[in-house]
Amino acid sequence: MRNILNRVKRISWLAVMAIGLSGCATSIISKEDAFPKMYQAKPVAILVVPAINNTTAAEAPEYYSTTIAEPLTRMGYYVLPIEVTNRLLQEQGIVDGAQLANVDAGLFKTMYGADAVLFVNINQWDTSYFVLGGDVTVGIAYELVSTTNQDVLWQYADTIVVNTGGGNSGGGLIGALISTAINTALTDYIPLAKQVNYRALSTLPFGGYHPKAGTDQKVRAFNK
Repeated sequence: MRNILNRVKRISWLAVMAIGLSGCATSIISKEDAFPKMYQAKPVAILVVPAINNTTAAEAPEYYSTTIAEPLTRMGYYVLPIEVTNRLLQEQGIVDGAQLANVDAGLFKTMYGADAVLFVNINQWDTSYFVLGGDVTVGIAYELVSTTNQDVLWQYADTIVVNTGGGNSGGGLIGALISTAINTALTDYIPLAKQVNYRALSTLPFGGYHPKAGTDQKVRAFNK
């Protein structure tokens, strides 16, 4: 009887393990499964409109705009010159991407010849202080919209937090607070934004100018 019970327990445990492993396996999503419309639309030319700033840092969109073109180009896309397109939009009174939220994306195909428009939400561009510590946070959300049919081709969000705590500086509480303040003041947001971009855009299917374009369908995009 005891042997039978032991066997039942062992079988039950193996079943649980199998379910767990199965769950882990299905949690990994390929680029093709995550963003099938990217492979159908195959956009090449991307227009990056001014970022939507959901933070209190007024300078965030301007700083962020210097970080996005290079990683998009590395992924095989042609990025319409951001400085030029921003200036043209500003001439129309548009300084924030939120002003374009309800605009027909097809207009950007007519005006700029873009295959897709990248909308960026800056959700965090913050400095925080707490007892004996602090951190700097950059959080970005992305949405790539087709100018042909306004389909959302790709979307992603990511956040990076850098701890700027003074740690055990040997100067006690005052020393730690001073060290934290200095570390935080010296932490540059732009490198953090670049890290977020690279991490997020690595999930984007390769564009037509990349030598591996059309071959990355089965590459892992992210864990579901």
